[in-house]
Amino acid sequence: MGPLSLAEWVGLTGREPAPFGERSAGLVWRPKERHVGLREADGRLAAVGGAALVTVAVDGGEPFDVVGFGGLIIRRDVRGGGLMPVLMDALVEVALGLGPDRAMIFCEAHLAEIYRRRGYAAITDAVSIDQPGGRVVMPLTTMWRALRPGAGWPPGAVEVAGLPF
Repeated sequence: MGPLSLAEWVGLTGREPAPFGERSAGLVWRPKERHVGLREADGRLAAVGGAALVTVAVDGGEPFDVVGFGGLIIRRDVRGGGLMPVLMDALVEVALGLGPDRAMIFCEAHLAEIYRRRGYAAITDAVSIDQPGGRVVMPLTTMWRALRPGAGWPPGAVEVAGLPF
């Protein structure tokens, strides 16, 4: 799907001041290249998530591409209704078409278990990202998952090229 309209965004967030959590509210995020949306029978968006191709380097090693998932939100009145696995599976299908062997996601700590059950593992080393004032350490939990058999994650500090996703 294309970019969200303001009306669609307001419909999803209900004007929540920090729809992705307080720790992420002050961060500047990169636009997503691809979006997946789930609509109800009446056409209203129930959930949306985005994917972006991102270059990372671990421990100063050779940079490699990952698919960054971000902007995942499920409308408050339908949360807990089983939409998250459907949304995540659709995003993985998009990611498989983009090429990289790995996907990453940033999340609030209380959501990490949900992603762990979907095959993600925490990156425990520091993850740095760009922000308008310079490089900062990502304050959210960073997780990754293999998109193809045999893909692993190397140990060490992670540098995300550009804004977070």
